[in-house]
Amino acid sequence: MRAILTTIGKDKTGIIAGVSSYLAQNDINIVDVSQTIMDGYFTMMMVDVDDAAADFEKLTQELDALGTKLGVDINIRNQEMYDAMHQL
Repeated sequence: MRAILTTIGKDKTGIIAGVSSYLAQNDINIVDVSQTIMDGYFTMMMVDVDDAAADFEKLTQELDALGTKLGVDINIRNQEMYDAMHQL
């Protein structure tokens, strides 16, 4: 399953390391990365969850907890649902 993961928060050291380490530990392949710093805020998108060890709900909860630890908002969405929302 493909997914869109967004990470948004005040820029600081360790955001990329924290998120990518979590993804690697859960067998989640990063297919595409786009990252920008706008007005001191870090934004990042990564896509793919094909071989994730965790189910999607658990993954969502764990990424939310990781975001709290890193001081950022991390959201993950099923790409099919995201695409459907934008076709309305």
